[in-house]
Amino acid sequence: MADPLPMFPLNAVLFPGLSVPLHVFEDRYRALVHHLLRVEDPAERVFGSVAIREGYEIGDHGTQSLYRIGCRLQLTDVESHPDGTFDIVAVGMERIELERLDTGDTFPVGQVVDRPDTTAAVAEDVLERARAAFVAYRAALADLRSDPYEGTLPRDPTYLSWTLAAIAPLPMAERQSLLEAAESEARLLFLTDLLRTELRAMNVIPSLPATEVARTRWSPN
Repeated sequence: MADPLPMFPLNAVLFPGLSVPLHVFEDRYRALVHHLLRVEDPAERVFGSVAIREGYEIGDHGTQSLYRIGCRLQLTDVESHPDGTFDIVAVGMERIELERLDTGDTFPVGQVVDRPDTTAAVAEDVLERARAAFVAYRAALADLRSDPYEGTLPRDPTYLSWTLAAIAPLPMAERQSLLEAAESEARLLFLTDLLRTELRAMNVIPSLPATEVARTRWSPN
């Protein structure tokens, strides 16, 4: 059975386990934040996000079509401003599938079902190749820009796959494909190939990746 969930469509693909800052200024999403803040238990301050396939985050016309697989997020930090806008931080929880979106009177509400990752084991050599590819990619970027990832990589295969998916140089359609992959191993194999391809290109023409790999700010609405 699908459950109702407040929705915040974005021109970006979000991944489980990772935090994202959002600047909230449009009326319907300010109303969504007010709704969440009225929830007494902070652990229950959750909403969903799916990427916009066609259309816009703001304006009278808004989104024209949405991807169906997205992410459930928990509101973890809120900073309100005198003009009524918010800066918030949310953390991705699990994947969801959007069955229907109702615009609602105040903010969008989706009917969603959970789509968790499978629990299939990941071969150790797949994990090591993925880590090695990212370490080499990180080193190649060292002289060109700031580090795309702070700290050490996760050991957990699923979280590792989400982390690399979030920071890899990918256009939206390919990021969405990674989100939709049901198994961590398939996700890691694809990411390894991608990073190796990017490294070969950088060795021929040293430059920044064509796609920005580490956003410091989402522009959500």
